[in-house]
Amino acid sequence: MAANLWFSLGLSSGSSVTGSADTARLFFALWPAAEVQRALGDIANRIRRECGGRAVSVPNIHLTLVFLGDLPRDRSAVLETLASSVKGSCFAMSVDRLEYWRHNRILWAGMEVCPEPLQRLVARMQDLLNGAGFRCDQRPYVPHITLLRNARRAPADRRCRPIEWPVTGFALVESAPRERGRVYQVLRSWPLGG
Repeated sequence: MAANLWFSLGLSSGSSVTGSADTARLFFALWPAAEVQRALGDIANRIRRECGGRAVSVPNIHLTLVFLGDLPRDRSAVLETLASSVKGSCFAMSVDRLEYWRHNRILWAGMEVCPEPLQRLVARMQDLLNGAGFRCDQRPYVPHITLLRNARRAPADRRCRPIEWPVTGFALVESAPRERGRVYQVLRSWPLGG
């Protein structure tokens, strides 16, 4: 994926755009309402006692649709234009599973079954982005909400109390470095149809 991203920007893989004021780390995401973020944050704090690690800050909790990486800031206008053309329906998700990726020690929340409207939204966004010269991950989409980083192990019980998340739109988000970790800032959001 990294090589494809560099290619789409006209850079060699040895070039660096990270850390420049002219670049931003960007991604499209579903951004939950504050009450959904708090409910997921409560799960993160509870499960941290069992699994260790560092809980994601509640205001940073989200579900990534398409990660774009470090891009020149002037490309955000193209992204906004593309996002404005995305059509989709509102839908509901029920977050009811906890999973663990051992390779990067991430504990995340997800769904037993990925909703069809979510799959269509991601596929449409990837098609538009690829058509505009951006390169997207070609692996099958796995909707996940990171709750813990550096977790030591998977939870004994992978089920969690279902959290209902009504999805009414999506956002373009910047991941900015801070002294301790990163902070996510919604740059712009778009509604989904009824």
